Amino acid sequence: MTYIVTVQEAVTAFADWMEPTDSELDAIEAEMPGILADVETLDVQIALLDQAPTELDQRRVRRGRRRVLSERAVLANRAVSGAVA
Repeated sequence: MTYIVTVQEAVTAFADWMEPTDSELDAIEAEMPGILADVETLDVQIALLDQAPTELDQRRVRRGRRRVLSERAVLANRAVSGAVA
């Protein structure tokens, strides 16, 4: 019987070389408003999975989608213009 083993060392999430760089952290910080808008919209949609949405719920979903689109547009415009947050 032949055993199959890996030749690489085990990779853990706590390895020193796996820490995000300053530029990666800056990129995450610049995208944070869009990320938070996505999270809030998903929270509303998840809350509505098991019930029929009311008019107020539908407004919340539309408002969340508009906010996500707005944040994405701001981020895209910033990327095109070359501006950094």
